[in-house]
Amino acid sequence: MKKLILLVLFLPIIMPAQNAGESGFSFLKIGMSARNLAMSDFGIVGVNDVGSVIYNPAVLTSLEKKQIQIGHNSWIQDLSSENLSASFDLLSLPFALNVNTTSISNIEIRTKPSDTPEGKFDAHYFYTALSTGFNITSQAGAGVSVKYVYENLYSDESNGLAFDFGLMYKNIIEQLDLAASLRNLGSVDELRNVETKLPSDLRIGGAYNIFLSNIGSRLIIIGGFQKYLNVSDTHFHSAAEFNYNDIVSIRFGYVSGYDARDISAGLGIKWDSMNFDYAFTNFNFSLGSAHTISLMYTFN
Repeated sequence: MKKLILLVLFLPIIMPAQNAGESGFSFLKIGMSARNLAMSDFGIVGVNDVGSVIYNPAVLTSLEKKQIQIGHNSWIQDLSSENLSASFDLLSLPFALNVNTTSISNIEIRTKPSDTPEGKFDAHYFYTALSTGFNITSQAGAGVSVKYVYENLYSDESNGLAFDFGLMYKNIIEQLDLAASLRNLGSVDELRNVETKLPSDLRIGGAYNIFLSNIGSRLIIIGGFQKYLNVSDTHFHSAAEFNYNDIVSIRFGYVSGYDARDISAGLGIKWDSMNFDYAFTNFNFSLGSAHTISLMYTFN
C-alpha cells in the first residue's frame, strides 16, 4: 500500500504523463552521471567526462582523451537505472555512445479498493544515443545526438526518435565557459492511442574556474537556467565543486522549481586513470533519497 501511495504522489515526476499534449518519457529527465547529479543535475558546462554528453553533445569537443563510464542510479523506492557511456573517434570526428535502461519494479495492480493487490508488474524504459561534435573555432564547439527511446508500461509500449543539440564556448572571458543545449526534440508512437510528447528542454549556463595554485586546488562555480518547452516548468541551477590536487572532489548543488527536491551533494575520487563518483539527492514528502555511483576509466 505504501508503494501505491508513493507512486500516486510521484507519478508526474518519475513516470510519463499520458494525458493528451502532456510530456511523457519522464525518465529522460533523470540524470545518469553521479558528478552531474551531485551538482544540481545541470551538466551542460563545467564538465570533463563522457557521462556529460547526455546533457550537451558539444562536450565531446573538449574531451582530450577517450573514456568509458558505467553508472547505477537508485532513484526513489523501486526506480533504478543503469548507464553505459563511451567515447571514440570515427572519420576524424569524436563520437560517444550512451545506453540507458530504467525500470520501476513491483507496481501494484488495483481495479478497486483492497488490502491485497490483484497483481504486480514492472515498467521498463530504454534509450540509446549516438553523439558527435565538431569545433567551430578554437574556442567554440557544437554537437548533436540522435536517440532511440522506448517505454513499456504493463501491456502497452511506445518508441521513437529524439535529437539533442548543444553549443559550448570555452574562455569567452578568462576562465569563464558558456554553454547551451536543446534536448529531446522528436516524436514517439502513441501509447494505447494517446498522444505523448517528449520532455524537451532548453538549458543555458556558465561555469567559472578559480585556480588555487598555492594549495594545488581548483574551484568550479556553475549557474544556469532550464526550461521545459511543453510545460510551464522553469528551473534555476547552481553548483560548486572543490577539487584538491586532482585527487578528491567535494560537490554541492541546488535547483529551484521542484516541490520534491532541491539540494544535492557528492564526492569524487581519482586514482591514476580511474574516477569514482557518488551523488546524493534528497527528496521531500517522505519520498526518500536517491543514490548514484559512477565509475569511469580514461585511456592514456
